Amino acid sequence: MPLTTDIADFVQKVITAMGLTLTTSVEESPEGTRINLVGDDGGVLIRRGGEALQALQHVVATTFRKQLGEDNRIIIDCNGFRRDKDAEIRQMAKHMAGKARSSGMPQEMGPLNPYERRIVHLAISEEPGASSESIGDAFMKTVIISAQK
Repeated sequence: MPLTTDIADFVQKVITAMGLTLTTSVEESPEGTRINLVGDDGGVLIRRGGEALQALQHVVATTFRKQLGEDNRIIIDCNGFRRDKDAEIRQMAKHMAGKARSSGMPQEMGPLNPYERRIVHLAISEEPGASSESIGDAFMKTVIISAQK
């Protein structure tokens, strides 16, 4: 897939321009194409909750939006930071679904960005007897997890 190669090359150029030394690799996953960055300089991208990694993700998504289309997702990860955070979000969503089912009270997660909300909605779709919906009108929204009646 030449587009994936173009994106990986673009990410490598941005990383180099930032003065960082990281190795770039591409992996296909069920969530989409994952570009993994590995190396000692990765701390620059993942400090402060991964703000720089999130910014890099946004730049890549914006730059390649037309070529990617709606269904094709690119995920930029650094030293497994996003993979671990995604697993944590999935685990929290499943916990909140259990809490919603046992208490009968809707549970809130958020505020979450669109990527994080997608992880929550996918996790809840696998949970029997639970549903989720996003509320809010800004970039960051809250997800309400409810027990299905």
